[in-house]
Amino acid sequence: MPVIARHLMIHGRVQGVWYRAWTVETARDLGLAGWVRNRMDGSVEALVQGEEAAVDRFIALAREGSPAAQVSRIDATETPLEPLGVFEKRPI
Repeated sequence: MPVIARHLMIHGRVQGVWYRAWTVETARDLGLAGWVRNRMDGSVEALVQGEEAAVDRFIALAREGSPAAQVSRIDATETPLEPLGVFEKRPI
């Protein structure tokens, strides 16, 4: 299966609700590489890279996110592959 990368902008109530921690745990469980970080505008940004089916599954799960999150939309765009290790949280 091909390896792909997607840049995600996640909007809604996604800061202060353990969304980033949920993202790291979920991405690692799916065997994905990449990163997640809060944005100054209240959104969350992520780069997710791995097998296409796993990336698609992650995006589907991310629409719900952590139990306290309320995701209004996810903007996903194709992005070039990067040499990444484990999935991690990054600072703003």
